Amino acid sequence: MSTNMWVWVAAFLTLCIYSFLYRDNPFYKFAEHLLVGVSLGYYVAIYWHDAFMRRVYNPLVGQHHYWVVIPTFLGLLIFARFSKRWGWLSRWPIAFYVGALAGMAVPSEFQTYIFKHLQATIPTVVTFSAFVLVVGVVTTLVYFFFSAEQKGVLGRTAAVGIYFIMMAFGAGFGYTVMARVSLLIGRLQFLLHDWLGIIR
Repeated sequence: MSTNMWVWVAAFLTLCIYSFLYRDNPFYKFAEHLLVGVSLGYYVAIYWHDAFMRRVYNPLVGQHHYWVVIPTFLGLLIFARFSKRWGWLSRWPIAFYVGALAGMAVPSEFQTYIFKHLQATIPTVVTFSAFVLVVGVVTTLVYFFFSAEQKGVLGRTAAVGIYFIMMAFGAGFGYTVMARVSLLIGRLQFLLHDWLGIIR
């Protein structure tokens, strides 16, 4: 059994989290609230040093870049949300943020999710796997084509697309289960090896 205090703390918190498998209880709530509080404190410190000090204070005070006042003021308007009278001012930075993010995301999304997928779909070598890939992509896209009623050839093609969609969902669900089981195994190894020393 470990003599390291922090291993005992980690083991206690791990057991608190897994106690939810029995039912909701104060130990689980304690670990949950501790996680949220520690995460919040960590990110506040990160944002303070990375966002405010590096992007606002140092350019403004150390480099005399006074234009930084404009985006800083716009960002501070977010906190107007907490006021009933001035809450409408928070819409300005939100609108600017959403518009700027959309403008930057559209080219990268096209490059990543459309052009790259098209490039990957076009087979360089004619094989059975390439054939299945092309059929899957085409039939799935036909399933999401709602401009025409899905009857006849269009309906049968969309029906094939449903099978590919279900296989994709099944693979995604299986991957999620596998990842969760891997986390469980990691925690059990920690409890049995690092904490209790039962396994070597």
